[in-house]
Amino acid sequence: MAFTNEEETTLRQIMSAFENGKRLSDLPLATWTNLYKMTVEVLDEDGESKKAALASLLPYAEEACAYGVEFDTTVSSPTCKRIGNSDLHKSLPIQSRMRGCLLDDDGKVVEYLDPTDWTGNDRTGLRGQVMVEIPMHYRKFETEGTKRRVLISELPIPGYDVVPKVYVSAYEATVERSTSKLCSVANINENYRGGNNNSSLDGQYNSFLGRPATSISRTSFRSYARKRKSGSTEWNCYTYDVHKTLFWLFVVEYATLNSQAAYNSEPTSEGYRQGGLGAGVTTWDGTWSSFNGYYPFVPCGHTDSLGNRTGVVSYTAKNDDESISKTFDVPRYRGVENPFGHIFKLTDGCNIQVSASQENGGTGLSKAFICHNPANFQDSNYANYSHVGNIDRVGGYIKEVLFGVGGEILPKLAGGGSTTYFCDNHWTSIPTSGEALRGLLFGGSAGDGAYAGLACANSSTAPSTTAATVGSRLCFIPSEA
Repeated sequence: MAFTNEEETTLRQIMSAFENGKRLSDLPLATWTNLYKMTVEVLDEDGESKKAALASLLPYAEEACAYGVEFDTTVSSPTCKRIGNSDLHKSLPIQSRMRGCLLDDDGKVVEYLDPTDWTGNDRTGLRGQVMVEIPMHYRKFETEGTKRRVLISELPIPGYDVVPKVYVSAYEATVERSTSKLCSVANINENYRGGNNNSSLDGQYNSFLGRPATSISRTSFRSYARKRKSGSTEWNCYTYDVHKTLFWLFVVEYATLNSQAAYNSEPTSEGYRQGGLGAGVTTWDGTWSSFNGYYPFVPCGHTDSLGNRTGVVSYTAKNDDESISKTFDVPRYRGVENPFGHIFKLTDGCNIQVSASQENGGTGLSKAFICHNPANFQDSNYANYSHVGNIDRVGGYIKEVLFGVGGEILPKLAGGGSTTYFCDNHWTSIPTSGEALRGLLFGGSAGDGAYAGLACANSSTAPSTTAATVGSRLCFIPSEA
């Protein structure tokens, strides 16, 4: 069979590795990329035999082309073990391709934002929604006894599932009040008033101008997102799948389940990321109520000087006489502002069936149902949703998540602590009789302290519920995904 010059070069590199006693995993990533192309591209008439000859080499690609973490459900430390290619843990090729952009209503990128500082870009909504592009990549979840493994790769290694490219709002979402469209903008115009749209506070220290919108139900958030493109289900409020993707990208990057670990901008001596995102906007005491009634107070875009980078930017909320004054370090992960804390973020695509105890005529179970197709999102039942497991019914710090083949981050078991296991809290409530359909909120709010974090979850409210402390994000999920 005839090989092209590029294919021959790739094979010579592989043969040289054999002859010199090197591991195949030591080969450059470009070599594995070429090998993959040789294996899966449509070739000539003897292509099938070529593929058969080369396929046996692909298992070695995982060690060369994947990176991830391993943790043990019996070990209380949230620190994970890095596995896979150590060089990829330093370069972080997937996380490094997350980037801010302006997205028009058809889902087309108008422009990519300055990677080091977005403040020079138009983020008002005039040219598009301010979004973060999460690149397509591949992912695998493994369970071996009490060990859990998460591996990600830029290449479609056998056994890995595709994670399609998606766009998530850089900011907690607000609403364009004149059109009721869900938005991701940094704009203090009254048309983008956040909170519950209370105009009486405009111009005051506790104004809602430029802040995220809350006191909106999941049903309405979904409807407002869909208004961006009539007849399409590509625009959505925050989804469970997108939050799960962000969660595992963070965990793989920082090798910790504790997103509230102290922020540290310096890498380890090996060149790895360390620490976490800090406490975030979670440490406000009871004065939050008297400040603005538990509504959001951090303006959208406050951390934009960081560009696509991760970091924290200080923000002080205070009233006119400064009798109330509280300073927070607002976190940003790869362009995503306040990925936890400040306000809860409700998610779509996850319905929890919470039943009463058996003594009260129920099943005594809280069943989690997931839907990956936005066209099937709904708030009434579980049609077109998949049952992925049963979640914790007690509440408390999360000790274990469902995980499974899909890497579900739904709280399976309580019994952890603020610095052990998943380090975040789960709230739930059990109906006195029958059963209730509940939505799922993530992240915690400004008053939740150590309870908050990327894994923090709340399954105690119906999709119709509204609250001052609950908002969402905006997502665009391309239909071809």
